[in-house]
Amino acid sequence: MGSAIILKSPAELVIMREANQIVAATLKMLEERIAPGQTTLQLDQWAEEFASGHGAEMAFKGYRGFPGSLCVSLNDQVVHGIPSKKVVVKEGDIVSIDFGVKYKGYYGDSAVTVAVGRIPARVQELLQVTRESLYKGIEQVRVGNRINDVSKAVQQHVEAHGFSVVRQFVGHGIGTSLHEPPEIPNYSRREQTPRLLPGMVLAIEPMVNMGTYDVKVLADGWTVVTRDRAPSAHYEHSVAVTDDGPMILSESV
Repeated sequence: MGSAIILKSPAELVIMREANQIVAATLKMLEERIAPGQTTLQLDQWAEEFASGHGAEMAFKGYRGFPGSLCVSLNDQVVHGIPSKKVVVKEGDIVSIDFGVKYKGYYGDSAVTVAVGRIPARVQELLQVTRESLYKGIEQVRVGNRINDVSKAVQQHVEAHGFSVVRQFVGHGIGTSLHEPPEIPNYSRREQTPRLLPGMVLAIEPMVNMGTYDVKVLADGWTVVTRDRAPSAHYEHSVAVTDDGPMILSESV
């Protein structure tokens, strides 16, 4: 990853919106279909069929050797869960679904966490606060602000509700590469962070734990879990910086 932040033209943002709308439609389809008894591999296959049918390539499949089109992470899994025919979704699970595509040379990336059936009130609150924290971060996507303004807004909202933000994994810039500068942590840093300029596109993705922020990677080399095995939620949008404020490219229209 080079250090230069790449600014996108209005024409490029149009394509990036198209890419992200395919992602949004795929996630919406999965939210509607997900039910107890399905395997995470089934969800993966539905996503690939749907997005391919809309002319998109899978962004995650083969990325550094990742085997799936989706990252599907259940309960205490934070991110990067590998789709499997052995993992069956059950009533009461929370399922984080992260999906990305490449379309006309540009990437789209978004994530949601879905409750399957009834879940405990505190877990429901975890999902709600994580989603809210994403939008608190997005509110700070204004020309002249800094990345740290986004990070701080996420962290403050999460911690005010007694949850913790993951530190080991962060959001990122996105464009003709899936991951571009700058990094977008979900916690405030002391050093000076880049200023937001028109044409920057940021994939903002709070990963929020019910317990501590400590995580570990499982033996498969991908799946990230909370160290204390408490539940974790994850939401993500790809957002463009414009003179008129934040443009959420991956919000379903």
